[in-house]
Amino acid sequence: MSPIQVAVLGECVADAFPSGSPELGELALRVLPGGGPANTAVALARLGSPTRFVGRISRDVFGALFHGRFHASGVDVTGCVSAAEPSTLAVATLDGAGQAGYSFHAEGTADWQWTAAELTPDRLGAAACVHTGSLALVRSPGGERIEELLASVRDRMTVSIDPNVRAGLVDPAVYLRRMPRWCALADVVKLSDDDLRHLDSGRSLEEACDAWHAAGVRLAVVTRGAQGAVVSVDGARVRVPAPSIEVVDTVGAGDSFTAGLLHHLGEHGLLGGRLGALDLDRAVEAAAFAARVAALTCSVPGADPPWARDLAAAEPVRAPARVAR
Repeated sequence: MSPIQVAVLGECVADAFPSGSPELGELALRVLPGGGPANTAVALARLGSPTRFVGRISRDVFGALFHGRFHASGVDVTGCVSAAEPSTLAVATLDGAGQAGYSFHAEGTADWQWTAAELTPDRLGAAACVHTGSLALVRSPGGERIEELLASVRDRMTVSIDPNVRAGLVDPAVYLRRMPRWCALADVVKLSDDDLRHLDSGRSLEEACDAWHAAGVRLAVVTRGAQGAVVSVDGARVRVPAPSIEVVDTVGAGDSFTAGLLHHLGEHGLLGGRLGALDLDRAVEAAAFAARVAALTCSVPGADPPWARDLAAAEPVRAPARVAR
């Protein structure tokens, strides 16, 4: 395998989609491999970025499902721990617009049980970038240990964080308390507008981005679904539109966006430090590419991100519009 470009640290989740008639006493679950960080790793590898996933993967039947997906997508899993605890399960429901909501079964599961002896920098290899986020950063005891790991490798790796707020499982106040710490560690922060409403309900998008920059973040991106994304580099901002597509569902779209963003930055030699060569135009190009990747994910059921060969059929992204400061 080529030198690792991105190491993704976090959880695998078994996404269960119910069908049947509960009122008739019957319900079936279709289970697909998911989890925000796992989805991001799969999307990165399918786009062509040499990618390592670092997680605690259960030895149960769902763990076998995760391994099969990683193998088929070309993800390196040599940094993973084989865990005795069960896998995390999320039962998903889709609304009329294809937006997913989840109920989590996550107590005592494998993903969060990192020990200090397990979570060492060598698991990341010689990656140019480490990406993490979602539940892995807020569930104990693993969350605190991941923060310690990021601090220890920040001098040689670009750090990317996606909080991916799960308000139904973790009090948003936990994310709010930790956000300044994450911004001090991260070079890239990507959130959705839903995340922003949980974390910075009293501030505008622009005010929130400026606060993250002041804490140390160079590149902040807020995705806004069909309205595209706002890209902010050191306070200079551009709105990038989303391609027009027919949405099947939005499962995994944000994770695919993150993968597209990091892949494009890596392809242009920008990963591996503090993003010193990044300017607004390059960031916009990366976000426009990421929007295409996310759009293709929304056009198929579940978290099934595209391969590099699929991108030629994506709807071109219109020219971005600058956002007044």
